[in-house]
Amino acid sequence: MNEAILQRFELRDRTVAITGGGGALCGAMADALGAMGVKVAVLDISLEKAEQRAQAITRAGGTARAFACDVLDAAQLRQCRDAVAAALGPPELLINGAGGNDPRGSTSVEFEERSRPEAAAQSFFDLDPAGFRQVFELNFMGTFLSTQAFAQSMVAQGRGSIVNISSMSAFMPLTKVAAYSAAKAAVSNFTQWLAVHFSHAGVRVNALAPGFFMTEQLRFLHIDAKTGELLPRARQVIAHTPMGRYGEPDDLIGALLWLLSDASSFVTGVVVPVDGGFSSYSI
Repeated sequence: MNEAILQRFELRDRTVAITGGGGALCGAMADALGAMGVKVAVLDISLEKAEQRAQAITRAGGTARAFACDVLDAAQLRQCRDAVAAALGPPELLINGAGGNDPRGSTSVEFEERSRPEAAAQSFFDLDPAGFRQVFELNFMGTFLSTQAFAQSMVAQGRGSIVNISSMSAFMPLTKVAAYSAAKAAVSNFTQWLAVHFSHAGVRVNALAPGFFMTEQLRFLHIDAKTGELLPRARQVIAHTPMGRYGEPDDLIGALLWLLSDASSFVTGVVVPVDGGFSSYSI
């Protein structure tokens, strides 16, 4: 292959900050970038998880450091930014991967009925505002505050690439997960807003929208612990995924490298589905 084409994907010696880097999906991203010679700052609210990931990257021959960081604490984010810059150099790459759901922001029924559901069910009217707020803050405000902390040096340098993590729920809201769907839709919208706002400063902003990936969190909800069989909702997911399987963390790497690198130098403000065709399929 032409060397000039390969050079456009080169990321060696750049510094990346990855929030939620101790998790399965962002952990796989951290591993891949470390293997490519990127200096990896693994940020996670759990220092133990961040250290485990950083140590794995180091054992594999890469360069990585772990940092405890709460993406909802603006002061701590600024301290973390300064610590990353001192240890690895100012990041010109940022992956906003911290996020998640909270049962308090999800219904247990797909449809609201005129008759009251059984006592154990959680309808829309039972949703806990505190739980709903927590989901929105973690996914959206965590992205906003982390970008505010880390993008300032990118703008000053006139160079940078930010990748946010959206979701299939942002394209078409999934039943039950009301708070999560709203929060991820906000992330997608914010990605586009930031892309325009930073466009004159040399900083590109895009997002990945993963489909259904078999993480430990999802396994608990989709797999029967006793039988190992797919639960009804999981069977719905597979039936609506044309490729007929769940995603694996490594399935995100190709699109991530493209968005982070100069191979996508004229791409900003896009939300890329990595979903096995889920967002394209209808009956």
